[in-house]
Order: sequence, then C-alpha cells, then structure tokens
Amino acid sequence: MPQGEFELIARYFSRLGAERADVRIGVGDDGAVVMPPSSRELVVVMDSLLEGVHFPAGSPAASIGHRSFAVNLSDLAAMGAEPAWALLALTLPSADEEWLAQFSRAAGDLCRKHGVALIGGDTTRGPLAATVTMVGIAPIGVALERKGGQVGDAIFVSGSPGDSAAGLALEQGRLHVADAMSAQILRDRFLFPTPRCGIGVALRGLASACIDVSDGLGGDLEKLCAASGCGAEVDAAALPVSEALLSAVGREAAREYALTGGEDYELLFTVPLARLGAMTSAIARGLGPVKRIGSLVAGKGVKVFARGGVMQFSGSGFDHFAT
Repeated sequence: MPQGEFELIARYFSRLGAERADVRIGVGDDGAVVMPPSSRELVVVMDSLLEGVHFPAGSPAASIGHRSFAVNLSDLAAMGAEPAWALLALTLPSADEEWLAQFSRAAGDLCRKHGVALIGGDTTRGPLAATVTMVGIAPIGVALERKGGQVGDAIFVSGSPGDSAAGLALEQGRLHVADAMSAQILRDRFLFPTPRCGIGVALRGLASACIDVSDGLGGDLEKLCAASGCGAEVDAAALPVSEALLSAVGREAAREYALTGGEDYELLFTVPLARLGAMTSAIARGLGPVKRIGSLVAGKGVKVFARGGVMQFSGSGFDHFAT
C-alpha cells in the first residue's frame, strides 16, 4: 500500500490520461502550466460525484473512475469543445490500493480515448467523493449554448435516454429484469456512460442550442426552452428507447424512463430548418446515433404528444436542494 499522499499520487495519477505536448508542467508541482493554442477559447466545466448521491455505496471503483470524468466530458460535448486537460480532487476513506488501481485504470482509459491529460488535483481523507474540473478548447465564438433555439427548430437527441435510470434502478434493487442480457446493458449504461464528444464537436455550426441530458430529457429540454425563450412539442413515438429498455419495462414505462430518467449524458439539441439538409448529411456520414423527436414552438414549457393526447410526466429534473 502507498506510504502516503505523495506516493499515492505518484503511483496512480502522475501519468493518468493522454500525454499532450501542450502540457509544460503537470502532476507533481504546485500548479500546472498548459499552453492553449492561439485563436481558441477555453471552456471550463466541473462536476462532483458523491457516494450515496450520484452513485450507490459499494459501486465498482472502475465505474466511479469512469463516471467522474465522463460527466465532465459530456458537459464539454454539450458546448462543442474538444477535451484537453483535467484536475481531480479525490476524497477517500482510506488508501485502498486495489480500489485505486481500478479507479485510475478506468479513468485513464477514458481520458486517453478523448485526448485528456490529468494535470493536477488533490487527495484527502474523508467520505468517498470525486470532483473533476475539465478544460476544453473551441474556436473563438463557436461554442454551443443552451440559448439560441428559435421557433421552428427541430429537436434531436443522441443515444437512448432512459437506459441509465433503469440501470440505476437495477443497481438499487428497485427494478427486476428477467432477461440477463438486457439487465447488463442497462447496468452498463449507468455504470459506464458514453460521452458524446465527437457529436458535440460536429454540431458546431449546425446546432442552434445544446444541453447534455443529466437531469432527465424532459427537465433538460425545459431548461433549453427557458434559455431560448421557446416552448417545445415532442412526439412520444419518436423517442429513441432501446430494445433493452423495452424488453425490461415495456413501451409505456420505457417512454416515462426516457423522459424523466437522469444521468444519460446524451446530447439534446436543436437545428434550424435551414440546416436540416446539412444535419441529414452529417448523420449519413456517421455523425452518431441521433434522432429527431420534436420541434420548438412559440410559448413556454414542454408538451409530449402520445396517441393523440398530451402525455403527463414530471419535467422538473433532479434538484439537489428541492424540498
């Protein structure tokens, strides 16, 4: 077992992630020194994951390591930024060597996949929690925002929302699924979410507004609408629910999961009608799993239409301080 904090950092975090030529001083000094490219803006995001809040007690260390960085990669994707550097603040009840090896291996694998270098951070003793600050790069003036959508814009979402919430329900014993393969797919969608960084970068110049789905599709669409000064109409039949989720809970419950389930880390975005041709071409060229689900309309709020009526759902999204 590492003898202390500095040995722990050297063993598990000194070379975590990608090696980047723009990192002049990284882990091991009082501060990091990076060299941003000219004519670029920096996009800075941060998220904290706490045991018992963002993941159940006893979750695999590999999942916590992956998710700690994936949620920040998803935020950068929603801004259309290319990931570059990260800082990690890790609080641990104890320096468990096996746990640290699994955490750092999974985090490092994800960071290398997306070209992210860990350049510093902090470790301390306490309740299990991980906070990651990540910095991305984008050309000046092109970063995506939640505002910018206009009446008539088409609404798209990536992936299959709802899977992660069902996976969490399985982990917590609130859901039981007979088919073992479907259950494992849903669990993996919660434990190891896929940040859509490539899609986010490709949406620069195509999307009018974008947000990542962390608090539920319905609730996050309401946030995008509020920022854009619009309402939204969604076709429930167009929601891209996965075969695993359909198999697990049936169509009606799958739609409810898709609308209200959180922590999917998919991208929800709008495209002006004038750019739909370019969007179709991007999809044909392999943009990724995206599907149109509705349109922005005049007014406020989100309406979901199903079987000729309006589907009722809780669209408030997750709020840490709601009473």
